[in-house]
Amino acid sequence: MTILPQTVAKTYSYIIGVDTHARKHVYSIITYTGEHVETREFPATSSSIKRAIAWVGRRTGADASTLWIIEGTASYGAVVAGAVTDAGYTVAEAPSGYQKAGRGVGKTDPLDAQRMAAAALPIEVQKLRVPRLNDGARAALRVLVTARDMLAVERTKYVNALTALLRVTSLGIDARKPLSSTQILEVAGWRSREETIELQVARAEAVRLARRVGELDTHIKENTTQMTELVKLSEGKELLELTGIGPVVAAVCVAAWSHQGRLRSEAAFASLAGVNPIPASSGNTVRHRLNRRGDRRLNKALHTAAMVRMTHDEETRAYVAKRTAEGKTLKEIRRCIKRFLARRIYKILESAEVLPLTA
Repeated sequence: MTILPQTVAKTYSYIIGVDTHARKHVYSIITYTGEHVETREFPATSSSIKRAIAWVGRRTGADASTLWIIEGTASYGAVVAGAVTDAGYTVAEAPSGYQKAGRGVGKTDPLDAQRMAAAALPIEVQKLRVPRLNDGARAALRVLVTARDMLAVERTKYVNALTALLRVTSLGIDARKPLSSTQILEVAGWRSREETIELQVARAEAVRLARRVGELDTHIKENTTQMTELVKLSEGKELLELTGIGPVVAAVCVAAWSHQGRLRSEAAFASLAGVNPIPASSGNTVRHRLNRRGDRRLNKALHTAAMVRMTHDEETRAYVAKRTAEGKTLKEIRRCIKRFLARRIYKILESAEVLPLTA
């Protein structure tokens, strides 16, 4: 006997669509049949969110089988999603492409809220997009990962400026090749000297740039230390034992995965990471190509781990040699390794013991 998958319309009595913005949120209530009950706008404040939840409770008769479809759970909708979850309701992210229903009809915030709720009706419950947690280690790691990206970008900018300055001004440093940490430290320690005005100004600017690079290096080290401590307190602690995975890659993986049960399978995690194989066969050629969608930060983390394993892990190097002999390209081999890593990482995170976090 075949068991038909349960859709949202067959599981929940009411669906609430929430169109989120910086200053206001629009809430639309529909029934499992798609009938519109009511739409209302509330300010985007904590007190108003509580009022909105209470209003939904009154309009639905406090029915527990109510599903909330919230747009932007990683930005404007994060606070709403947290409050609704704390109130005991089920929350899911807005289905992708729900805006297409408004083509040729028009667009307003109330219509968007109603459309996203209606778009969820035919979706299988198991395929709903569960929001990431916005508390605990995952939220802290997300902040640290974002901060590290900003620090790295700023450091690159200052190193490039310093390199360009040293290449066009003769200050005693050979900058034909990328600057080493020793050279940057040497420049940071320079003192003013008797020389022409243009060299004095250039030297002072070089010192400023080099010292800023040093400050950023210190911030990055502190960021890495804090990130390592948090990863060891999270479900991702075992990831640090895998070749190619350090605290930064592990932190990105934990932040993207979020919590146990959010992703229904390791294939879903691979899809999130953009490492699931995409068929690209034609004629007598049977092959798969890279997936350029998904969470690109997570994809980059897996790419970094794959490159390290291809260089330093004997088992991975043997695999590369084997697939190369079979006629696979380096891109195809790297895609396979990233897919393997996604499978391994997902299994570790899903089977890890949930640890209580303390401040």
